[in-house]
Amino acid sequence: MTPVKLLMRSGPSGTLVETGYRANSAPGGRASTYARAPRLVIWEVTRACALKCAHCRAEAIARRDPRELTTGEARQLMDQIADFGSPPPLVVLTGGDPMWRKDLPEIVAYARGLGLTVALTPSGTAAATRSRLLELRDAGIARLAVSMDAADAEAHDRFRGVKGSHRWTRRIIDDAIALGIPLQINTTVSGITLPGLRAMADYVSTLPLQLWAVFFLVETGRGSSLAQITADQCEEVLEYLAALQKRVGFLIKTTEAPHYRRISPAASRFSVNDGNGFVFVDHTGNICPSGFLPMPRGNVRDGALCATYRDDPVFLKLRHPDALHGRCGRCRYRAVCGGSRSRAYATSGDFLGEDPLCAYDPGPRVERMA
Repeated sequence: MTPVKLLMRSGPSGTLVETGYRANSAPGGRASTYARAPRLVIWEVTRACALKCAHCRAEAIARRDPRELTTGEARQLMDQIADFGSPPPLVVLTGGDPMWRKDLPEIVAYARGLGLTVALTPSGTAAATRSRLLELRDAGIARLAVSMDAADAEAHDRFRGVKGSHRWTRRIIDDAIALGIPLQINTTVSGITLPGLRAMADYVSTLPLQLWAVFFLVETGRGSSLAQITADQCEEVLEYLAALQKRVGFLIKTTEAPHYRRISPAASRFSVNDGNGFVFVDHTGNICPSGFLPMPRGNVRDGALCATYRDDPVFLKLRHPDALHGRCGRCRYRAVCGGSRSRAYATSGDFLGEDPLCAYDPGPRVERMA
């Protein structure tokens, strides 16, 4: 087994420093399920967006960055994703607002020609017209993931920073249903949105959804100033979602709350985590474990996606449950959960540290791994 360095952020500059070594394998010599390829590749196609969301990890901007990947570089990125092999990862085009890119249908069609499955996360603005959605459907979009954070229009618009976003989002949802595009709803849980979560669950239960993705705030970007829920509140939400899953016909998954898998065994089908089954490419091509874990480890302009994901020391440690620190390192669920690496980094500077949003306490000794 090849030893690799353990790294953590040090000081205000965020410099990565060595904190020791661990072997490059999972416990017992088992490789991670996602050692060779991620399940999800998220590409931030642009950082431009008309919304001013309170929680935006990207701190989206009002105009497109000239450093964005070109159409040709986007095709090369799709080639690199296909190089992971079969079955290929799911590709999600996100932003900012992807609708700001006029070449989206061309990129989607190229990806589909490579055998890739592509989903899209448009912002709740007037840019996502029915004609554009129709064009993307015909190019091969497999799913539309629409963000709605409150069933109440005023609460949603306040969170998204633009009046009318709720109305536009409802129209996008209606158009997706009418056009036969499979639908996903994304909802962020924070101190602001928590009071309306049950009403939001009632609303999504009326829709023909494939998936309800519930995001738990990571205090990074604009979200660094938002009120976070407590670990006990998080536990209550996860228990509520697990109970709801038994009553609805769509799937429920959590993002940045992997301890949902401790509460709901059915959630293990979504057992990806930052850098472990998941890789993020930003608008300039930087390769990060997650959009919420902005630690660039390479750039796709160098053709480095596969090699970075498979061999970079940070990615290797993120796939090592025994490399975790604090409660996460002692927890018996460290292989099926692992805690939010993004939240650990945002709150402590240690991407291998414990997740403060988890209420489970394993005690002072390392538990036998579940």
